[in-house]
Amino acid sequence: MIKVIDPRPSVVSQRLSGVKKIIAVTGFKGGVGKSGLSCALSLAFTEKGFKTGLFDLDFSGASDHLILGAGNLFPREEKGLLPPYAHGIKFMTASYFSSNKAIALRGASIACAIKELFTVTIWGELDYLILDMPPGVSDAAFEVMNLIPSAVLLPVQTPCGLSAEVLKRSLEVYEKGKFKIPGIVQNMAVSKEKGFYSQIFYDKKWPKAAGKADKLIKTSFYADAFRLACKLDKDGSL
Repeated sequence: MIKVIDPRPSVVSQRLSGVKKIIAVTGFKGGVGKSGLSCALSLAFTEKGFKTGLFDLDFSGASDHLILGAGNLFPREEKGLLPPYAHGIKFMTASYFSSNKAIALRGASIACAIKELFTVTIWGELDYLILDMPPGVSDAAFEVMNLIPSAVLLPVQTPCGLSAEVLKRSLEVYEKGKFKIPGIVQNMAVSKEKGFYSQIFYDKKWPKAAGKADKLIKTSFYADAFRLACKLDKDGSL
């Protein structure tokens, strides 16, 4: 019996060899604002002078291109795919290949698609690569973490009790995998609470700024995200 060996994981390691730190932003539940936070963190690291990449891995509901106003971009092919720049960020998204529609993939198919995207994408030298993770505890999410065990997992929740409960149960799964988790980020916070790695306070101006990066960086949402970027950069455990 011939054993078939998939060469892609080793290729992915080579593709990411020039990336110093990888942060996987996850929410485990839709609507917690992980995409907005992923975009804001990417803009913040870029503003701080770091070479930054952003990879939107949500096949069913990619939205980073909408938040950044980068819907007209497309990667260039040169022995792989070279991500285009969006506001100084190397930007890759599943939406490039879906005509801005949801992609209906299941099980092994979505895991294969994610592996293939990581295999063909050429990031080059980066200080930070932000991964906007697929939602939930799914085949897609596990495929990412299996491919990149060195990634730091940054979980996001809202003040909603349901969000906190879902995140607690989901984190138990990831903690068994011994992934690095600096702490929980509370998004859309309404009051100061102890026990969180960081709080991003509710900003009613944020939704109106989506799609316009120049306005996004003037919001209090972005200011909080910038402080989180500074904390992540200084965190010696990452």
